[in-house]
Amino acid sequence: MKPHPASAAAQGLLNCHSCGLLSKNVPNASDRCPRCGTHLHMRKPNSLTRTWALLIAAFILYIPANLLPVMHTASIIYEEDDTIMSGVIYLWTSGSWPLAILVFCASVTVPLAKLIALTILAITAQRKSTWRQQERTKLYRMVEFVGRWSMLDIFVVALMVGLVHFQSLATISAGPGALAFASVVVITMFAAMSFDPRLIWDPEPKDDD
Repeated sequence: MKPHPASAAAQGLLNCHSCGLLSKNVPNASDRCPRCGTHLHMRKPNSLTRTWALLIAAFILYIPANLLPVMHTASIIYEEDDTIMSGVIYLWTSGSWPLAILVFCASVTVPLAKLIALTILAITAQRKSTWRQQERTKLYRMVEFVGRWSMLDIFVVALMVGLVHFQSLATISAGPGALAFASVVVITMFAAMSFDPRLIWDPEPKDDD
């Protein structure tokens, strides 16, 4: 039988979210880290509730983000509204397929993958699952890492606007889809921050795991 390592919570220890200092959980003591002064929690308060609320909001906004125009192009001879996908198709058919792939990955695939990954983490944590805990921890770290580069999505849209403006001297304005898209990016980042990865390790593994 393989022994299971004891968790910090089982030993009455608290880990600081900010500086990583491990402290003794003393009841009725100041709930602040003695090194950096950050509030300490055994687990983030209402972590799953807040994560679910933010995830649902992000899923709802993901629909208009991809269906509504993200930019409106107007010139002397024409006016046009472009969604993210119509922009990808335009770039692909005009021969700029590397940029089309970049826009598709950064604006469609990555946000959806983050939402699916956080949903899997939230469901398994809520069900107190012991399924692939190490892999789920790595998945959370990956979501956190990608979150640092989430503004790449906004950058790509801005790049598209700049290219169209440069090539056609057209007037460009942001559409309602751009606001929904930016909201999805920001809300997904907050959802990842709200999720407490220590919940993955709270369920005691079974002896035959």
